[in-house]
Amino acid sequence: MAPFSVNNVKLSTNFKSPLCIFNISYSTAIFPPNLKHLFSKPSTITAAAVEPIPNETSAQVQNANRNHSKKARTAAALINTNPWSARLQARLAALIPLSQTTFFQTLRRIKTPSQALRFFKWAQDSGFIHSQQSYFFMLEILGRARHLNPARNFLLSIPKNSNNAVPLTDKLFNSLIRSYGDAGLFQESVKVFEAMKSMGISPSTVTFNSLFLILFKKGRVGMVFELYGEMLKTYGAKPDLCTFNVLIRGFCMNSKVDVAFRMFREMEKFECEPDLITYNTIVDGLCRAGKVTTARNVVNGMQKKCENLRPNVVTYTTLIRGYCGKQKIKEALEVFREMVDREIKPNQITCNTIIQGLCESRKLDMMKEIIGECQRASEGFVPDTCTFNTIMSARCSQGNLDEALKVFEKMKELKVERDSATYSILIHSLCNQGNFGKAEGLLDEVFEKEILLRDDDCTPLAASYNPIFKHLCANGKTKKAERVLRQLMRLGKQDPLAFETLILGHCEEGTFGNGYKLLILMLRRNFVPNIKIYDSLIEGLLKNKEANLAHDTLERMLRSSYMPRTSMFHRVLMELIEKGSAHESANLMTLMLDNEIRPNINLSTDAVRVLYTSSMKERAFQLVKSLYENGYIVNMEVLIHFLCENKKLLEASELVVFCLKNDQNIDVAVCNAVLTGLCEARKVSEAFQLYYELLEKGLEMPLSLIEDLKNALEGQGKSKEAEFVGKRMMNSSS
Repeated sequence: MAPFSVNNVKLSTNFKSPLCIFNISYSTAIFPPNLKHLFSKPSTITAAAVEPIPNETSAQVQNANRNHSKKARTAAALINTNPWSARLQARLAALIPLSQTTFFQTLRRIKTPSQALRFFKWAQDSGFIHSQQSYFFMLEILGRARHLNPARNFLLSIPKNSNNAVPLTDKLFNSLIRSYGDAGLFQESVKVFEAMKSMGISPSTVTFNSLFLILFKKGRVGMVFELYGEMLKTYGAKPDLCTFNVLIRGFCMNSKVDVAFRMFREMEKFECEPDLITYNTIVDGLCRAGKVTTARNVVNGMQKKCENLRPNVVTYTTLIRGYCGKQKIKEALEVFREMVDREIKPNQITCNTIIQGLCESRKLDMMKEIIGECQRASEGFVPDTCTFNTIMSARCSQGNLDEALKVFEKMKELKVERDSATYSILIHSLCNQGNFGKAEGLLDEVFEKEILLRDDDCTPLAASYNPIFKHLCANGKTKKAERVLRQLMRLGKQDPLAFETLILGHCEEGTFGNGYKLLILMLRRNFVPNIKIYDSLIEGLLKNKEANLAHDTLERMLRSSYMPRTSMFHRVLMELIEKGSAHESANLMTLMLDNEIRPNINLSTDAVRVLYTSSMKERAFQLVKSLYENGYIVNMEVLIHFLCENKKLLEASELVVFCLKNDQNIDVAVCNAVLTGLCEARKVSEAFQLYYELLEKGLEMPLSLIEDLKNALEGQGKSKEAEFVGKRMMNSSS
């Protein structure tokens, strides 16, 4: 059926669906007559329709057009192959002055919107006077390229940039409303609509039609009701045929068939005659709602209401599908024969719809007779892939797999293409009957022939491959299953159960790294694995000493709202420490504290030790503080001895001071060892500070150690500190 355009909204029917498809597009009506040929195909004009043109005048026009086109091609080539610069502008200056034809032809040839906008501004700076048409066209370029913020700014700047010569109109706002809608940003479309009204620009019928279409796509039926009321009561905009077609289709697709039917009847109130698209839409909505009898009455009333309206193949196919859906084959065949009697030829979809109805009603005995009728009525109906798939599926549903396989072989004999649906039907049925060998052979064929990747408009059902995937994974053939799954993923088709089956298969086969990769792919598609998947993967990764991957999997497990066992935290931490992964160990310790997982004192101590070993002293000390703040401890004496042995005396001193200030018990011998080490390393300022802290806590130190500190201080010229220590020596000896 040819597209039908009214009020800037194009309505068309799709061969594969009885519903019309609505696409908003701009009209060339606002362009000057001499520019329309730039944006639409020229119509055929007969010699009788126009006055003959003298040869000289025709040649002049052709030469002028060629010159404009040559200039436009040259300019666009320069802009598309060079960055915008002063040099480029100088080269474009040769085009000045620009004609309207050259300007529009250049603009439409520029590949990037940003460059197009620069050319637009350059043209204005070079003396070209922009009109509403040029502003509209530039706005459309930005909107189609999804440069929506620049498009909005461009629209609002039109009055200023044109010195108020070009006013803002509803057409300009409609363009931006549609662009936001096409990008799925319906709220932004509504904001533009509100801004339009606040600026005193009355929305037109086209504005409301665009918004209805956008809101229906997002299922915002309530907002459509409000907007329709505003259209009639506030702005007095009169609904047109396009309005009702959009409303009827939108309400039908949002399961509001009664409302759609009410709108259908309301058309008469606005002196708006329904067209064939209107009837096909309401008939489809009624059939989908199971109201097939009402739909048939509507079809019967078409010609009574308007002699020029006749049901077409879409109308009848929709009715046939409705009856088949209710398994009323007798009525479906009546409609089919009525269609043929009216000399309307059924198409492939019509015939396949009847055949599917026969299969679903288990009337396979009528198949040969009906196919014969289809062939006689359509003068060319040949059973295609869809036909054979429908019959084969029916045989499988009856448990008659042998007959289904005969149909499969018949397709090969008749050279009918076998698509992904053909194979998935058979593979699934073979698995259900336990014939996994044959099913696996067909799966190999699917992969080797890349049947899933064919561009044949057949959408594979990923879930139908789950039984064969399960069989393969249970028999050590997970890799074979994965290669088919990855082909499905390339099509954007996948099933969460398939991922889980393959991940567990990898775990069974010991290829835990491959299982981890599938987990990542699964999570990227917003599928949440069950807890068994995580447990199995982490166990396996730990077994293979893949500590970092186990840690990452554990973190993802938490983000999936599962709480791992405390023992699992400890095991992952142990492997990270053993591997020397300081950063990851610290992160895991922090994660445990955040989730109130009780840490093991030895593991906590080892985690801090690994951090110190990796020269991450600030992170190590911060972890110690966090542990104590949460009521946990580390083996401080072990840590301090480790630091002293590794000449990390400042870090050891910091831990001793931390213990003293937090009233933590610490062996005096440990304190003395740190103080001795500081003196020997000639870090006398730090040694004195530690001595002072120990003194404040009333801890006794050997006189010889104090004397060593005094001598070290004197040796580095710290006389006041040495005098302070000396006095304490005298007090101690007395």
